[in-house]
Amino acid sequence: MASAIVGLQFGDEGKGKVIDLLSPDFTHIVRAQGGNNAGHSVIANDKEYHFHLIPSGVLYKHTKCYLGAGVVIDPEGLENELLQLKEDQVNIEGRFFISKYAHVVFPFHKLLDKASERKKSSSAIGTTGKGIGPCYTDRAARVGMRVADLLDEVVFESMSKTLLESKNKQLSLLGCDPVDASSFYEACAHYKKLLKPFASDVEQDIFYDIDPSKVLLEGAQGTFLDGLFGTYPFVTSSNTCMAGVCLGSGFPPTAIRSVIGVVKAYTTRVGNGFLVTEFEEEEKGVLGDNVSVRETGTTTGRDRRMGWLDLVMLRYAIRLNGVTSLALTKLDILDHVEEIKICTAYEIGGTHSEIFPASTTELKSAKPVYEKFDGWVSSTKECKKQDDLPEKALNFLARIEEFCEVPIKIVSVGPEREKVIQSCDLSKRKISV
Repeated sequence: MASAIVGLQFGDEGKGKVIDLLSPDFTHIVRAQGGNNAGHSVIANDKEYHFHLIPSGVLYKHTKCYLGAGVVIDPEGLENELLQLKEDQVNIEGRFFISKYAHVVFPFHKLLDKASERKKSSSAIGTTGKGIGPCYTDRAARVGMRVADLLDEVVFESMSKTLLESKNKQLSLLGCDPVDASSFYEACAHYKKLLKPFASDVEQDIFYDIDPSKVLLEGAQGTFLDGLFGTYPFVTSSNTCMAGVCLGSGFPPTAIRSVIGVVKAYTTRVGNGFLVTEFEEEEKGVLGDNVSVRETGTTTGRDRRMGWLDLVMLRYAIRLNGVTSLALTKLDILDHVEEIKICTAYEIGGTHSEIFPASTTELKSAKPVYEKFDGWVSSTKECKKQDDLPEKALNFLARIEEFCEVPIKIVSVGPEREKVIQSCDLSKRKISV
């Protein structure tokens, strides 16, 4: 039975570090959805690595890494990442594979993405401009091009002209210059050469020829960016929940053993959209500036918005994903905070609710109802086991576990690979609020 890792907030929860932490126990790491609009960071051996498409488990020589059918592949972004891995002396020969079912992001997708955002102006979603949404739109409209189609000369010839003409018409309507045909075909020739060595029957390989207990499924982004269950319309174009991980990887739900949900000790979000627990004006800076607390986007470089931990969101995400245990990251960022808040309900229309609302009107008007905790005001960065943590930090963690009814098994206390506490057991702790 396989294991999976999913984000339980708005992405950026620290999944890359958790995947890196668990990778020694697995031989096959499968990325299931999204594109290079996602980003994972890992600090190992005194070096920081950034991943956007390639699974972060690639840093271990014994692993094989896969991009599943649900991932949309930007060949230019992938090439840059492959070059960076080569520069970092990470050898991927015979260790990296791409599903032939995965769709390809072309230059016109990026142009359409940016032009569409400009046109929306005040109602913009805040996308990364990487062309992910337009590529998924083409997939849903059944006009997109998969890796298999790109590499099949007969299919490519029949699809490419119609696709380019259609996209140039869309660009014209948005006031943009068309994509030059010769440049397009030249780029496609390069994409074919780049992708062909990695194209593989990923779904059949991981299901028929591999011990499932050695498979780790890697989710991208976070639950509340899910196209169905997230804070619509401020969501991404893929399904970021566990169901989307199964669908995008081709791995059946009945073959999943455990689902590890990754959550920060507080809440952050990049771009526009609802964030119920966002810091009030007088609270901004309580954690520190974005640089000092490492809250700038790996992909976008934009500052993330910050707020207190939202347990209403978290419990909903746990149930949606079938989470069996939690990995809580960035506990160390709270080390200096004298009073810490946790949201345990929303006030909507004068009543308290622990239900995360689908209504955008209710989300916009929702006010957080907080429980307050005394901070531990001491460093957790050198803690190596649960008993090393301050009593008040343990109290904070135990309350999260009690509310969400799922055990916290991993606690991260710094960005480095070794700054982590594993095998936590908070089940017998009594909580004081």
